[in-house]
Amino acid sequence: MEQPENLQFEGRILFLSENPEVVSRQLRGEDILLADALPLRDQISTDEITPAWICYHYDGKLGDYPYLGLKCGEVFPLREGLVKAGGFAVSVSGHRRGKGSSREASPYAEQCAGIRLVIAESFERIYQQNCQNLGLLTSTDFGLIERIRRGETIPLSEFCSGLDPITAEIVRLGGLFPFNDARLKGEVVVPVPSQVPRPMTLAEKIIARHAVVEASKNHVGIDYVAPGDGLFVHADWRFSHEYVTPMAASFLRAACGESAPLRDPSRILAFRDHLTFLHHSMSEERKKSGLLDVARSLKTVQEAFCAKHGIHLHGELSDGSGSEGICHSLMAERYAEPGQVVVGTDSHTPHAGALGCLAFGVGTTDIANAWITGDVRVTVPPTLRILLDGQLRPGVAAKDLMLHLLALPFIREGKAIGRVVEYQGEAIRRMSTDERATLTNMAAEIGGFTGLVAPDEETLRFIRERRGVELRLEGWMRGDDDAEYANTIQVDCDALGPMFAAPGDPGNGLALSDMSEDIAVDIAYLGSCTGGKREDIRAAFEVVAAARQAGRRVPAGVQFFVQCGSEDVRRHAEQEGWIEAFEAVGAIVLGSSCGACINAGPGVSASPDQVTVSAINRNFPGRSGPGRVWLASPATVAASALAGKLCGAEGWMKSSLVRP
Repeated sequence: MEQPENLQFEGRILFLSENPEVVSRQLRGEDILLADALPLRDQISTDEITPAWICYHYDGKLGDYPYLGLKCGEVFPLREGLVKAGGFAVSVSGHRRGKGSSREASPYAEQCAGIRLVIAESFERIYQQNCQNLGLLTSTDFGLIERIRRGETIPLSEFCSGLDPITAEIVRLGGLFPFNDARLKGEVVVPVPSQVPRPMTLAEKIIARHAVVEASKNHVGIDYVAPGDGLFVHADWRFSHEYVTPMAASFLRAACGESAPLRDPSRILAFRDHLTFLHHSMSEERKKSGLLDVARSLKTVQEAFCAKHGIHLHGELSDGSGSEGICHSLMAERYAEPGQVVVGTDSHTPHAGALGCLAFGVGTTDIANAWITGDVRVTVPPTLRILLDGQLRPGVAAKDLMLHLLALPFIREGKAIGRVVEYQGEAIRRMSTDERATLTNMAAEIGGFTGLVAPDEETLRFIRERRGVELRLEGWMRGDDDAEYANTIQVDCDALGPMFAAPGDPGNGLALSDMSEDIAVDIAYLGSCTGGKREDIRAAFEVVAAARQAGRRVPAGVQFFVQCGSEDVRRHAEQEGWIEAFEAVGAIVLGSSCGACINAGPGVSASPDQVTVSAINRNFPGRSGPGRVWLASPATVAASALAGKLCGAEGWMKSSLVRP
């Protein structure tokens, strides 16, 4: 619905404070001043706004649940229904609001609870875009707080200031569905960027080549773009998983009716990968409440939608032992190609950027619109160049490098939010594609728009090995020598050692060499899209093989779970004898799926005192159970599992994770 030109916010203001008592006072009915709420919570993740189990719902019921995972100090002060009952219209927090998963359930839950405006010092890209798509207003202007308290009318133009023309029009019209309806009817003319000739980065070249000039005539491609340009780009692949497909289908049905035709269904994919093992980890209390049935209904709705529209669904295995694979793993192994645009409903969609394509996460409304238009909107991002000098030594992996990057003040403070993160340098040239994918995948943790590696002979080798397909690179598939980069970070990879991220945030990086205290582990988890690739399993196997030869096994009291990212990887691991080696030392090998990474399968903790060392990408509170999760590389996870405490793998590894 089109927003009025002047807005009044009739309702209370909720400050998400670091102090749990301040939050509780507001929930009890007290209105407080901003000064009394400081410090505000920074870096609120979507896992905290809507924990994974809440996302089994995808309708107005979500309005009962916003902020249930919000941790203030050591307390979780929110309870079901309190935000809606409190009559809040505005929600206020600090830096990097909405980091983590791209789940549109988070702003939708806020909107369903009555929130009309979100104010924060800074926003993560996907979260803010999801808000705009839904018609939920956002601002970084804290001066609005007192104006709203005084009952002032706020001009809509203030919420459009600084936005590119397309985004401003989406905000004005009240969301992406009404905007696209007007666009397809010719009532809104989308301006096409007109840039003078300029050197471009690889990301800019891909965007320019995919720029939609005239949607009705499939006219695609312009010569130049520059950071800040707003446009729509044609997507070569559009995919969603079972967390999102049902909500997107319901949004599509509500906006366009039952019979809306989809654009080129052969280029749309769906995946059942997140919740295949949920029944192993859900508490009996939640099962009795019917929540497992709610979660299982997502599978049924997705299957029906895909069957109706002829969409290829990578689903569960017929014997119930797992899924065909995690969406990101399969996109890299089977689909993505250099120079393409790939969009998916998950923040780790940049995984496929390791193959030299522009792969980025979008929200529920974005994908629902992309089903019918074939394109998605983009504001051309600036590019952060990360130069990786030298070479990673044995026992040190791309995951260690990423945990080092995430701990840098520039990234920790959110200065890379919304940027393309392009990895260059000698170390990246020597990495396998699987290792590159760790870096592009976790560009999501950086807060970047995407991660990208220019394609080379290693890219072609990977595609030939995994698909049996011969491709050729085109001359344009690299950045120009004099392309403009917003910032450059340089890393001496020779100097890096094993890293961990302490519980609470992937940015809590600690070098193993700086850790003096022994930390015992209860659970070791090797898996996820980030840590379940072929090279990840190989690296962990090398540790396990050496330990097995020395007569070592997983000690009593430690559970070591191994879960491949796809059936393609699992079959290869079986053929190579890796699976047998894991089982021989006492590891529990699971079928392919997301599992513990999304708090949905074996490997999650059961109590707050448990310690997990994990190869997943995030360790936000509650992400993988109530315990304390340390992030590490796959080899480090294996070494820690065998030692029963956090330790490195350098003594066990014979080779570095570089291509031959």
